[in-house]
Amino acid sequence: MTTKLYKKETRGTADFGWLKANFSFSFGNYFNPERIQFGALRVLNDDSILGGMGFGLHPHKNMEIITIPLDGGVLHTDSMGNKGVVAAGEVQVMSAGTGIQHSEFNNSQTADLKLLQIWVFPETENVKPRYDQKKYDLHTHQNKFVPIICPMGESSETAIEIHQQAHFNLGLFDTDTAVNYQLKDKSNGVFLFLIDGEIEVDNQFLKSRDAMEITACEVIDIKIKNQSKLLVIEVPLNL
Repeated sequence: MTTKLYKKETRGTADFGWLKANFSFSFGNYFNPERIQFGALRVLNDDSILGGMGFGLHPHKNMEIITIPLDGGVLHTDSMGNKGVVAAGEVQVMSAGTGIQHSEFNNSQTADLKLLQIWVFPETENVKPRYDQKKYDLHTHQNKFVPIICPMGESSETAIEIHQQAHFNLGLFDTDTAVNYQLKDKSNGVFLFLIDGEIEVDNQFLKSRDAMEITACEVIDIKIKNQSKLLVIEVPLNL
């Protein structure tokens, strides 16, 4: 197993007043040549948006876009005709493909919206744009990973499909428990993002918003030191 630990304070940042963002990879005005992407994973932004504020209509093309609200709700509209709120506990996926336009605003006028914005390079370009949204109750699967993203055409009771051989899992775990993650493909890599809590992986300790790149392994053993919410992103490394 090969690992790289990234403490939360080493991420790129931006503060526009209405938007406070943390960048795991180069994005916007933040550029770090050592953090461009991790295999097919191109963007993981940890955003906080003030009430009533957000991103106006803007375009995307040939990208798989995953939005995970952590607190609050996203008021979403797009050129495919979708309009509605994506709330905490839900996951939204857009395959931008040949091109889409969308807007996203904080659905509340008063409370902050906190969310993860994740972009994955597709394995097939110029596909027909598509949209999906699903609600997850992680508490009913306590101490287990819940698949939320899987490759197109793969059968799954819970996961939303994207155009990439990628697998995302979310989980809530109790203090002093242990869990392991079995990679779907040993040639893939895992980007582990600790949303909340404290864990130990490969004799290294992660706290809330820390992340770790993991390669050259088939199983990842994770010790839960304090109650934790964990996102595991498995992606191809060779594009």
